[in-house]
Amino acid sequence: MRTRTCRTATVTTVAAAFVLALAGCAGGSPGASGTTGTAPTTSAPTATTGPAAPSTTSPGRTSTTPPPSTSSTSAGVPALRHGYLPLWPFASGRQVLAWQRAYRSAGTQAWHRSERETAVAFAHGYLGYSEIDRVTSRAGTASDALVGVGWADPNGRDVTVGLVHLLRFGTGADAPWEVVGTRDTVLSLTSPRYGSTVTSPMTVGGRITGVDESLVVAVRSLPGTDPLVETEGVPAGGEDTPWRMRVPFTAPDGAVLTVSVSTGGHLMAVEAFAVTGVRVSSATGR
Repeated sequence: MRTRTCRTATVTTVAAAFVLALAGCAGGSPGASGTTGTAPTTSAPTATTGPAAPSTTSPGRTSTTPPPSTSSTSAGVPALRHGYLPLWPFASGRQVLAWQRAYRSAGTQAWHRSERETAVAFAHGYLGYSEIDRVTSRAGTASDALVGVGWADPNGRDVTVGLVHLLRFGTGADAPWEVVGTRDTVLSLTSPRYGSTVTSPMTVGGRITGVDESLVVAVRSLPGTDPLVETEGVPAGGEDTPWRMRVPFTAPDGAVLTVSVSTGGHLMAVEAFAVTGVRVSSATGR
């Protein structure tokens, strides 16, 4: 187990510049804890270009549990659909409002309106999976999307590495896209349960299908860019085989955590990944 004080993977201009713009913001959401973040600054990073999506892949298991209700607003502050956690790029509805004001006045950070650019920037920049550079599929609706992201194999064929689940944060024509989790396939992350509260150390686990895999778990929380903790690679493999590990962390009470697991090393460093979201219990984070 090791903690990181610096980023070892290449960060995209969009992801790094945006998270730096949120450096003064709190990591809470307008959900269970009732905390909200401070409005981000309005300096605009260079927008990335989201490539057009080719064929759509079939989704498998999901790390998120979709509730039936729709996006809503409370006292003018945008809110995510009930039951979901804001993982990236916004930590709260107040940050969304700040961006909307900047966008409406100066066109700032227009990439927030693209679910494709947001999905690639999340995987490539925020998670640090630097080989992921393209969209491979897109399914869903105008407010709820599943975006496949990945890279090209040696023959030039697009390979889907992960399926990123995004929702519109709030309502309206300029409601931005927010990452809320992933839809899992050959690698799943089912523990801790999505949306649950956790204490340190937490048990992280799921199932995997593959040969000679090496699982790396990382925990992140906005507004930071570096992982709070990242494990060494743990050998795994088999056919739908369970995996689990204990991961200690330190984070403030009520913070939303993005927990990710990845595996690779055959063709690319990251060949599959999964993400879930949890909140730090008031009994930990000290």
